Amino acid sequence: MRRGVVSAVVAVLVAAPVLTACSGGSESDVQAAAASFLTDWAKGRLTTAAGATTDRAAAEALLKQTAADLPGASLTPKVGKVSVDGSSATVGWTAAWALDAAPDWTYQATLRLRDSGGHWRVVAEPTVVNPRLGKGQHLKLVRSMPDRAAVTDASGAPIFTPTEVVNVGVDPGKVTDLPALAAALAAATGIAADQITSDVQKGKPGQFVPVITLRRPDFEAIRSKVFDLPGAVFPTSTRLLAPSSRFAVGLLGRVGDATAEIIDQSKDSSGRPRYAATDQVGLSGLQKAFQAQLSGTAGYTVTVVSTDGATGDTGEQIASLAAKPGTPLGTPLVPTLQNAADAAVATQPLPTDMVIVRPSTGEILAVSSNAAADPSHALAGQFPPGSSMKTMTATALLSAGKVTPQTQVACPGTTTVQGREFENENKFDLGTVSLTQAFAQSCNTTFIQQALGLPDPALAQAAASYGVGQDWNLPITVYSGSVPSDATGTTKAADAIGQGKVLISPAQMALVAAGVASGKPAVPVEVVGAKVAGTAPSGPSSSVLDALRPMMRQVVLAGTAKALAGVPNLYGKTGTAEFGSNTPPDAHGWFMGYQTGGTQGDIAFAVLVEGGHSSSAAVAVAGSFFRNLG
Repeated sequence: MRRGVVSAVVAVLVAAPVLTACSGGSESDVQAAAASFLTDWAKGRLTTAAGATTDRAAAEALLKQTAADLPGASLTPKVGKVSVDGSSATVGWTAAWALDAAPDWTYQATLRLRDSGGHWRVVAEPTVVNPRLGKGQHLKLVRSMPDRAAVTDASGAPIFTPTEVVNVGVDPGKVTDLPALAAALAAATGIAADQITSDVQKGKPGQFVPVITLRRPDFEAIRSKVFDLPGAVFPTSTRLLAPSSRFAVGLLGRVGDATAEIIDQSKDSSGRPRYAATDQVGLSGLQKAFQAQLSGTAGYTVTVVSTDGATGDTGEQIASLAAKPGTPLGTPLVPTLQNAADAAVATQPLPTDMVIVRPSTGEILAVSSNAAADPSHALAGQFPPGSSMKTMTATALLSAGKVTPQTQVACPGTTTVQGREFENENKFDLGTVSLTQAFAQSCNTTFIQQALGLPDPALAQAAASYGVGQDWNLPITVYSGSVPSDATGTTKAADAIGQGKVLISPAQMALVAAGVASGKPAVPVEVVGAKVAGTAPSGPSSSVLDALRPMMRQVVLAGTAKALAGVPNLYGKTGTAEFGSNTPPDAHGWFMGYQTGGTQGDIAFAVLVEGGHSSSAAVAVAGSFFRNLG
């Protein structure tokens, strides 16, 4: 019994007035006897409550049966009308049951009492529990949840659908050789053998000890390795699943069985949970963020059935409340783009993320991470952008009005700032070239030398014009990045080429590309029709963007992304971002950009290959994506 409910019960009983009375007897004594019985019952003191009746054994059995019939429920009774007629009396009362993970069940009932040697006792009979309950009967509660509301794609079609899964597990009572079983299951599923062993050792014969849940095709791929293992069992069930295990998982999240932690977190102020262990709930992503909206509200039916469980006894329904469906949640995801991105990132063995947005609206059209990646990194990862930062450095330079795309600039193999040497990849030296060519070939030394002549806040201001550093108010966090506004010397030099203290997420880098494409950076959109997530950044001037776009086109036509020169209307910027202390240093590979007039309309994107060493890996992933689109 929950402590908050108990205290409320006592207060209600003490405060309840006697409304009327018939001739004879003491109304206050009758009320007190009824209140005492109901209070003990509500507090779970069933033996004490039964002792206040005309038949202790029968009453205790009745109350214990009711506790079993309504598991986890708590009772709040309220005494009403008292009527006394000599040695007999009746007390009307209201029963309010707080059902476990379901709405309240409330009804009117009546207690009969008798004067036994100067003490009023409750008559032990089934109607004590409910006026519809008869001898040889008990209550049967069935809780029900509505079908989970749909999460839809840009066309309004449901993304998650009921899908058969195979629950791979172990029955400890059937195991003949646990080490061999654990080793075989580990080899087939990737779950650690010691974890399987530990879980099985804690289990009991006949108990299902879960190992992993697989979609039917994935199970069939390992069936021959596990099906005949002594002790392994494979019950099937249905779950709401996306088209594939990786489909926009970083945004959408997953649905699964309610865990003890989720049930505990769902409790209201009185300690009453919203969900039960059998419920399917959102475990992550939008499915978790909008759990209450999508799940709806539980309902129930209560029937009176025979205690002896007679065959064919369906019982008499005495109460019901229909489950209330949830409300669908719309997303701007486009399955064609999502599937193309998923297939593209799957070509890379290193952790890889790709995010695609609509330049004109900021809608997030696809969020893709391969099996090696942490799916949260696509939206919330914090990574140095490397030379992808040069889109923002170029924006700062062009905005200052000191250079144009045609301005001739030096591109030496190395440059030294306050005693620290910075170099181009393999120390390539282009001599004197146009700013456009330096950008297309990703000349670090050019952009460092030029950026050092800017005011200290200029890089941060240019980045902010695309939304970098914004506090997006989104259901699933998008890390908008950070560019210091007070960096000087070597830090300012490193920041100009996306090293130093600059950090950004793939999603925000795609939004930067979208801002270049549209000319008017947009607020990111994860949910259709949701409240605007923040204030749209101002964006650079149209003259700056008109100058920057041909520079990004040249990257694809003749620069570091020329492997994609055949992709029509593609603009981009590559990046290699060094990190760690290894020699030579490890590096992430980036490619960000946009395409106009493609088969899916205008899109902007960013690809990150973690530890990819060079931008060529990210360029290759993007190439695979565009080939997948046809």
